[in-house]
Order: sequence, then C-alpha cells, then structure tokens
Amino acid sequence: MEFLDGAATWFRNARIVTADRVFIGCLKVDDGRIDEIGEHDSRGAGIDFQGDYLLPGLIELHTDHLESHYFPRRAVTWHAGSAVLAYDAQIAAAGITTVFDSFRVGVDEFDVGAQLGDEAALLAEAIRRAADADLLRADHLTHLRCEVAAPNVVDSLHAVLASHSAQLISLMDHSPGQRQYRNLEKYFIYYSGKSGRSRADLAEVAGERQRIGGIRALENRPRIVEIAKARGIVLASHDDTTAEEVALARCDGVTIAEFPTTLEAASASRAAGMATVMGAPNVVRGGSHSGNASARELAEAGHLDILSSDYVPAALLMAAFRLADAPAVGGLAGAMRLVSKAPAEATGLKDRGEIAVGRRADLLRVATHDGEPVVRAVWREGRRVA
Repeated sequence: MEFLDGAATWFRNARIVTADRVFIGCLKVDDGRIDEIGEHDSRGAGIDFQGDYLLPGLIELHTDHLESHYFPRRAVTWHAGSAVLAYDAQIAAAGITTVFDSFRVGVDEFDVGAQLGDEAALLAEAIRRAADADLLRADHLTHLRCEVAAPNVVDSLHAVLASHSAQLISLMDHSPGQRQYRNLEKYFIYYSGKSGRSRADLAEVAGERQRIGGIRALENRPRIVEIAKARGIVLASHDDTTAEEVALARCDGVTIAEFPTTLEAASASRAAGMATVMGAPNVVRGGSHSGNASARELAEAGHLDILSSDYVPAALLMAAFRLADAPAVGGLAGAMRLVSKAPAEATGLKDRGEIAVGRRADLLRVATHDGEPVVRAVWREGRRVA
C-alpha cells in the first residue's frame, strides 16, 4: 500500500460519477482529499483512466462476512489476526473503503445459528491491532448487532463498549414466529441447514425461544436503546415486518431500517423518515433467498435508500449497477448514492461518500465486462490500497 506519487496527482480521461451526474473529466487528489474536479480535461500528466469509471469508495453498514473467515468450517475457529486481514483484503477488493464490521452481541441458550457472540470483543481487538499496525486497506468502524431476546445481551454490550467504541447499534430479534421468521417454515429450513439439527429438535427449540424470548426482549430492548442514546450511537432496527414494529422503532429513536421484510414495513419506514437498507445479494439474485421483500421492487417503488452487501462483499457494486435502470433510482449517479453518500449521511460521516471537492479521496477505478462492474483500483484517502 502506497501513496500516490508527488504532492498532488491527477486522474484524467475518467467517466466521473458524482452524486447527481456522470461526465468525462479529470480529478485532482492532494493530501488525501479531492482538490479539484474538471470536465473534458486534456492534461497529459497523471493517471489515464482510458474512459473507465471513477466512483466514490463504497460504504458498507452491515456485513457478516468476517464470520466466514473466522469460522471457515463448522466447529473450526481460525486465527483472529489472519481472519481479519483476509476479510479486509476481500472488502477492499470489492471497492469498499469504509466498512462497519458487524458483530453479534448476545447469544441465548437455545441459539442454533449464532457464531459470533462472545467473540465480538476479541475480533474487534484484532481489527484494532491491525489498524494500529497500518495493515488494513479499508477504514473499519463498528456495528454491534444486539439480539434483544438473549439473556446476556446487555452485559455483553457493556463488555464490548468498555474497551471499544461503536458507531452503529442494531436491535435484532430472531425469535421464531415473528419478523424474518414470522413463517415458522422459514425458520426450520434456514436453521436445519445451518446447524444440522433435526426438525423435531428445532421445533422444541422454537417453542422454548417463543416462550421466553418475548419477555426478555421487553426487558432488554429499552436498556440497549438507553445505552446507545447515552453514547450518541446511531440506532437501527432489523427485519421489521409490520407497521407496528416500525412505529416501535421510531419511538426508540431508530433512524435506519435494516432489511424490512415486507413492502408495508419499508413504506412505513420511509414515511417515518428512516433510511431503508436492503441487501445487495437480493438485487443480484433477483429476490430474497428467504422469501422476503424484493429489493428491486422497493427501489422501483421509491422505498430504498441504502444497499448492504450483507454476506457477499462483491454484491454491493454489482447491485448498484443493476439498479441504475430503475426510474425511481435516478440512473447510475442515483444508484451510487445508495452505496456511498446515503450510508455516509445515515451514520454522520460528513467527510466522505461522494466525489466532491474537499471530500476524502476514497475512490475507485471501475471497468465493465459483460455488463458487470470490475474493480481495477482502489484508493483510500489518496492511498492505493487495492
């Protein structure tokens, strides 16, 4: 990883995508910031993009991808430092320059699917050590995904926050019979594949979780909200399904709606002024893998604000390009806002998220092949990282 040569460098002959338009031009980077933007430039010096796209670095609010590096096989735990570096490299190669590492906080005694739980503090520390040693390509922030029905969630949250800062907290409840698993059949299908347990065993687990999960959630949720507000941490809801669940989130001060499972919930979230997040894999695959709302349908209805790669980092840029043809999105400039400016604004990151003078030089060089975007180079604060 190295800085651009010289005090200032020009990118020229680039198809620049700003927050509101696309044009051929040039861009000057100086001291890690965007210093100047021009159109139809003929300068001979600098890096010739040869007509490739010049895009803002992507901002990822919710990714579970670290889990696949730390737990490469069931019952196998990998070296934390090595897992973090591999994960970071894949994130950067996908064009993500700012990532909110999503750590699950709270595991109940019946949980058959969680992997990251008590490991959150350990992995957060591994990320911090790597950052301190200047080993990371992307800028890493923290998203704590709090399972409100877990008995240890509040204590675990305090433990993580005692030594690590967080910029985003989401309120999750994966209890069967509600939200993502309102249809119990989805619960059985998903967790039988993930855990290898029998349907009869899962039915017993589901009954126990339904019996006590609601009581715990009523106790834990307001305590988590209070902790987040006291620390000025942005709050997100997760898997809202009904207008009533959206109303509860809004009363709690939630400003981001993660993965609403129905058009009803997405519409209510938008009406309540919450930024609606949907999964990029949902766009790329043509629908939700669990039968929930279609991200494209939400985009076409004007109910989509932000995309998240969720479990496939490469999906983020692919999904943005695929949604560029949706009239309500606003072309490629509008589609790129879903993965750059909008997530930055939703989390208070005022120094990045778009190609504009004064912003951080978090930039991508992207070509297309067979209609799909291909990341050719990545810069973070003017530093070539991929």
